[in-house]
Amino acid sequence: MDDEANVTYITLSGYVEVQKYRYLYFLIMFTVYILILCCNFTIVCLIWMHKNLHEPMYVFIAALLLNSVLYSTSVYPKLLIDLLSEEQIISYSACLFQYFQFYSSGGSEFLLLSAMAYDRYVSICKPLQYPTIMRKTTISIFLVLAWLLPACQTSVQVILSADMKLCYLTLKGIFCNNSFYNLNCVSSRARSIFGVFVLLNLGLFPFLFILFTYTRILIISYQSNRNVRKKAAQTCLPHLLVLISFACLCAYDIIIVRMESDFPKIARFMMTLQVVLYHPLFNPIIYGLKMKEINKHLKRLFCQAKVI
Repeated sequence: MDDEANVTYITLSGYVEVQKYRYLYFLIMFTVYILILCCNFTIVCLIWMHKNLHEPMYVFIAALLLNSVLYSTSVYPKLLIDLLSEEQIISYSACLFQYFQFYSSGGSEFLLLSAMAYDRYVSICKPLQYPTIMRKTTISIFLVLAWLLPACQTSVQVILSADMKLCYLTLKGIFCNNSFYNLNCVSSRARSIFGVFVLLNLGLFPFLFILFTYTRILIISYQSNRNVRKKAAQTCLPHLLVLISFACLCAYDIIIVRMESDFPKIARFMMTLQVVLYHPLFNPIIYGLKMKEINKHLKRLFCQAKVI
């Protein structure tokens, strides 16, 4: 009982008219979460089952879609519980854990997109060296680093925040993102400096690397024959669309935190929902429609389902 009394609970005040629309919100969010799980796992299973999809590009796509599921699962289960609860609260330790899950998977997304950009660069610009560069060992190293580095760096931020004193217990949001820093009595210089390092290391630098890589691909493919240009367009366009989508979500997250006092509650609520609502669904839809081999297997799957 003493341990329970010492738990610090934070109120999530970002919901709008939750008492009035709780069942509508729940139905929408539950439907979206089920769609996210089904769409992402369908493509992952197709890549797993079909040997012609056991190539580096498709392995990275499968990893990205699994990461989308982790990204969504960091928010949706707690969100669904809150929608059916009389009080929308979360313990500080659970808040830190949600923060860790959310930003760790977010950082992994950028690093996985960087690995995919490098894979496309080698495939299009150095096709003869592709088998020797993109070996199974290389792919495994990229995947381990993509998940390990963000987890390690985000855990440092969590550790720095764990013992900080709280002066406020109301969070202007629906889940624990960077806005929970505003709950602390004083700001931590060490945490702020390390936060900038993490933002550069897991966000800006990978983003610039991806832009540089695709710029090189476009220049080289433009100077090459029509087949190379066609291959570049077919394989790079989906990755660029996913990159732009995720970069916009990151911008949303930063804007919400930095300018939260200047936004009406309903606008902040809608913007926060954008961070978790469409992107995990956007990934499988883009790769399912735009990647020729995946699209072909999806059509076969649905055709078989109709026959049955």
